[in-house]
Amino acid sequence: MQVFDAEEVHRLLPYETLIPALQRMHEGEIPEGDGVYTSDPAGTGNMFVTLPGWLGGRLIVVKMVGVFPANRDRDPPIGSVLGAVAAFDAETGAPVLVADGEAMTYRKTAAVSGLGTALLAPPEPRELLVVGAGGLSPHVAMAHIAARPSIARVRIWNRTDARAEALANKLRRQGITAEAAPDLDTAVAEADVISCVTMARAPLVKGRLLKPGAHVDLVGAYLPDMREADDETMRRGRVYTCCDRGRDEVGELLLPVEAGALRWEDIRGEAFGLVQGRHTGRTSDSQITIFKNIGGAHQDVFTTVILKDAAGL
Repeated sequence: MQVFDAEEVHRLLPYETLIPALQRMHEGEIPEGDGVYTSDPAGTGNMFVTLPGWLGGRLIVVKMVGVFPANRDRDPPIGSVLGAVAAFDAETGAPVLVADGEAMTYRKTAAVSGLGTALLAPPEPRELLVVGAGGLSPHVAMAHIAARPSIARVRIWNRTDARAEALANKLRRQGITAEAAPDLDTAVAEADVISCVTMARAPLVKGRLLKPGAHVDLVGAYLPDMREADDETMRRGRVYTCCDRGRDEVGELLLPVEAGALRWEDIRGEAFGLVQGRHTGRTSDSQITIFKNIGGAHQDVFTTVILKDAAGL
């Protein structure tokens, strides 16, 4: 059994190859999968997530991670999603590999958003706005740039200015033109691609400010009471998801449906249908597209298969 630490996961899964490989995985069927979400009985808001998935003839994958949001406020801060991903042979059940759960989560989540951008964003965007400056934020920046290399500048907005500036510095050290955005509304109005990676429970992106042709990637809102974009965003945009599973469990979709700003039948498609040509994506330069990255065990299965192949196992 092979063990992959975080450094190895990041080295073996660069977004320039991970996103196309993930797209190829979407040419087939969605793997079987489910999830178990266990909340801390002490009422802290912490959660432990177990996500098993089975891709017939390939791998059985189980991701086991704790979601501890307050970890980022520790001194020193640590990741808020920590754990491991284990893979087993689908024919014998024998263990094949174990990989760092945080690194796999970052790579998988960012690559799914990058796939959404590859499928839906305008062909030559210039400016990317990342809303949020947590551990996932540099990864979504790198993934969107891999999907659309025309992006020439990344701006970062965060409730804490110092964290936005720290992320901008980190990206600049990687050769990316990046800067902190002091005013969110101004940055939203100027961005071609907007990627939201927060734990917001009230909308941050105002739909009335979106420029024609903008692409909005919504990642962070994973609970029924969370959302990152307002009702007007949903009214103006063509809405897509990464998959059909779990749509009615995320506030980003559930809340605007309850408010009458969106109907379930208004959702234009999902990544499998887009890749396979069953759904139509962007049809004009002026359309606003919205991609809700829901995640799910199947994406962990896909990413683990790609890791296994990249390692030559």
